[in-house]
Amino acid sequence: MSFEVDIRKTVSSPGRRFELQVRFTAQARRTVIYGPSGAGKTLTLQAIAGLLRPDAGRIAFNGEILFDSGAHVALPARQRRFGYLFQDYALFPQLNVRQNVAFGLHGGWLNPPRDAGGDAVERWLAALELLPVAAQRPHQLSGGQRQRTALARALVAAPRALLLDEPFSALDPGLRDRTRDELDRLLAQVDIPLLMITHDPDDLQRFGEQVLQLRDGAVGG
Repeated sequence: MSFEVDIRKTVSSPGRRFELQVRFTAQARRTVIYGPSGAGKTLTLQAIAGLLRPDAGRIAFNGEILFDSGAHVALPARQRRFGYLFQDYALFPQLNVRQNVAFGLHGGWLNPPRDAGGDAVERWLAALELLPVAAQRPHQLSGGQRQRTALARALVAAPRALLLDEPFSALDPGLRDRTRDELDRLLAQVDIPLLMITHDPDDLQRFGEQVLQLRDGAVGG
């Protein structure tokens, strides 16, 4: 696996101007971008995923150009085929667990039916122990169940890589270690590349085969 990133992005808001200038190559199966809040980690991950368009630069995955400002290439997020786990999980509150997972395969505007299925949906509901709560909505779930639902949605379309935005920060401290163990086992089973951003040194220790230090919008190590 290889991510090649060399991008620039300026983000302005009243009273603040932030310059992101990130350049790195990530070649490990598990890469962690580590840094404090406000360092530009989420902006970087969103640019790789196709959720944010850089002002200039280039992004490639395994040699395939995903974004190149000079060549006017900007693949949309769906065509990049990455699974993305948002920090707050971004589950749809009006959909049950099964529908939220099936949404990862859904290309239209209509919500999946309440009994949405298919081999991929059933596989991940079973693998992440979500079948008993498949008919429940997000507000009825525990923090760990919400995270597993979001993870199943990210994995259901067989992505080429998994992008995780602070995946454990929304969990109670007592649940984080157990959930790290679950993710570690899952990654070993599916053998999928991982790019994670975090400010938690415990995430770094567990998943950081390659570590990139990000501070003030730039990679320093």
